[in-house]
Amino acid sequence: MMAVLRVFCSIIILILSVTACTTNGGSAPVSDRYNPSERPPPHYIVSKGDTLFSIAWRYGFNVKGLATANNLAAPYTIYPGQALVLQESTRVIATASKPTPTSTKPTNRSSRAAVSKPSVATKAPAPKAVIRPAPVVLDSGGAWAWPVTGPLVRSFVATGQAHKGIDIKGKMGEPVRASKAGVVVYSGSGLVGYGNLLILKHSDRYLSAYGHNRRLLVKEGDTVKAGAVIAELGDSGTDSPKVHFEVRIDGKPVDPLGLLPRR
Repeated sequence: MMAVLRVFCSIIILILSVTACTTNGGSAPVSDRYNPSERPPPHYIVSKGDTLFSIAWRYGFNVKGLATANNLAAPYTIYPGQALVLQESTRVIATASKPTPTSTKPTNRSSRAAVSKPSVATKAPAPKAVIRPAPVVLDSGGAWAWPVTGPLVRSFVATGQAHKGIDIKGKMGEPVRASKAGVVVYSGSGLVGYGNLLILKHSDRYLSAYGHNRRLLVKEGDTVKAGAVIAELGDSGTDSPKVHFEVRIDGKPVDPLGLLPRR
């Protein structure tokens, strides 16, 4: 009888333990809390470290459309405390044009006499040559490359806001490489869920992002070649060493596997 009672008590304790674990099971793993795209409020106040590219990335906007809505011309400089309207616009920002010089005819005798007298020709100074930096060649054509060689551990999710990129497993500290040539438009850790993040601009339409890095090796404004080492792989903002890789076209996430070579 006592043996049966002990078995019965053990079963009751086991049931209570399982119930407690399932109802009070603590917070979800970091990777399950990943939410790269938030519902945009009407306005956004710029914080230190923000760039227009990071704000557009956070809320899923096209950078040019967001810039136009806020009357910002390239290179889209913004300042802490500045209020931005969170919407896109396709209108063209008007630029001031120089007035066309008009010639006036002489109206009095002295003016006519002055015109008729021969004058000593003076040599106009040669215009100074304006040296412009060579333009950065950015395009969406050509092959994309995997940023690291590890296995795919999480896939792109097309619906909802669950996971707008892919996760690639790696070893702590191994090199993360640029998938294509581009310009660094964001380097920091201000976007929740990405850890230490880099965003590269490849053209007016194409951007790519590399998250969870241990260390960032390039800064905003740097031009990088395809395959260049841009970061060290890490686990910032997540629960294991990996690279979170995203590609966006016109501000909208696409499955990177549609661009990367098969392996």
